[in-house]
Amino acid sequence: MSDIQAEKDGWEARARIGVVVPHADVGPESEFQAIAPDDVFVHGSRVHFAAMRPGGEMDPKIPHDPVRAFVEPPLIDDAVELLAASPLDVIALGFTSSSYVLGASGEKELFARLATRTRDIPLTGTTAAAVTGLTALGARKVAIVNPPWFDDRLSRLGAGYFTEQGFTVVHHGPCGLPSNQKLITPQALSDWIRTTVAGHRPDAVLVAGNGIRAVGVINALEKELDFAVLTANQVLFWHALHLAGAGQTATRITGYGRLFHTAPGSSAS
Repeated sequence: MSDIQAEKDGWEARARIGVVVPHADVGPESEFQAIAPDDVFVHGSRVHFAAMRPGGEMDPKIPHDPVRAFVEPPLIDDAVELLAASPLDVIALGFTSSSYVLGASGEKELFARLATRTRDIPLTGTTAAAVTGLTALGARKVAIVNPPWFDDRLSRLGAGYFTEQGFTVVHHGPCGLPSNQKLITPQALSDWIRTTVAGHRPDAVLVAGNGIRAVGVINALEKELDFAVLTANQVLFWHALHLAGAGQTATRITGYGRLFHTAPGSSAS
């Protein structure tokens, strides 16, 4: 009997991460896969989001009712349950604005409700992961860069969420870039953070919104500006890896920020 030299086939996974995303958004899956080592796999489930149209098109400012509806039963509950039927290690909610609208207490209620559908698979979301990541880095003064399709009221709700969690929000607001996913470039986002955000001297910047193109600029900005840079998909992926029991895998990731060399529960300060 001869030995077979098998090619890589995707079955030997160190971790499998499920992610729930708006139906017309490819951002979370794209950025997760860009960061992921070869032995970490991403499995998506989609939920209808009324503020997005085919092709990922959105209004210049997204209305709040669809944001709240995204996390109301039954669609997101069913999506989580279907993902949890697979042999996954963790499930991540790739959506930021719903937690802004719900607030910290409402988010906890959401997680408790969804936990009844996960078969005990750990569950996290973007803002919860950001709180964990900022705490691990020892960051207390935070600047929040929101997508241009967030309005000022939604941005204020986000600042309130992080203030409620004990952080000092030194700056927040929708970034002044085109309100179109396809028109946000790494150069434009970097320039906005340099010129509008860096002067507030935060301990860390959070680029919120899972649909904004952001992970590619993390490393360069951290080296240039000397503060931590977190983005929605980066911090969500980091937290998911640790919840999946793949913390050592997280430490092998380079090029996407100092966060990956920090463990939840630690403090860099």
